Amino acid sequence: SHRRANARVLSDLAGPIIETLFLISHDNHLARGTFRMVRQYVVVGRAAHKTLDTKIYKMQIFATNPVVAKSRFLYFLNRMRKIKSANCQILDVKEIFEKKPLQVKNFGILLRYRSRSGEHNMYKEFRDMTMTGAVQQMYDDMAGRHRVFKNNVQIINVAEIPASVCRRANIKQFHDSKVKFPLLHRRPLAPSKTYKKLFSHKRPSTTF
Repeated sequence: SHRRANARVLSDLAGPIIETLFLISHDNHLARGTFRMVRQYVVVGRAAHKTLDTKIYKMQIFATNPVVAKSRFLYFLNRMRKIKSANCQILDVKEIFEKKPLQVKNFGILLRYRSRSGEHNMYKEFRDMTMTGAVQQMYDDMAGRHRVFKNNVQIINVAEIPASVCRRANIKQFHDSKVKFPLLHRRPLAPSKTYKKLFSHKRPSTTF
């Protein structure tokens, strides 16, 4: 009887514990699998000294939120100007939006990334409607081709370039005004509801 009572108590206690652990693991899985779009920020800061002639530094940062943008700003300021994060004062953080987000443009990205063998410079071109979309394509391409994490990529410059300056063949093929995309499979639709059938005695042909 005592063993049965103890087993009941353990089962009653294990129920909420197992449910809580499942919820925590499920939430972590969702947090790891969620897609966060890259945003463009302009961060302004300076060294927190008492003198009034301190220089003000301005950086264009691509990050998922303002907190990450501040962190990257402090990291690069420490690398380039030897200013520690404890001695830095952030003055402003502003998100930059695209002026023409419905127009397809060409973007050239100059970057430096760190691999297992060393540091390498690279130039890439992408077609997108926004600059942040091109940067997101770059991160996905670097992860797929070179197995590079996002933190190991340093963006040196991102600029919109005209069609005459593009170098990559996969970008230049879309500059033709008569470019065509074949429709391999098309689904035939009934011209009106009267000819629409739920069942048919022959298989539809989707190739023309």
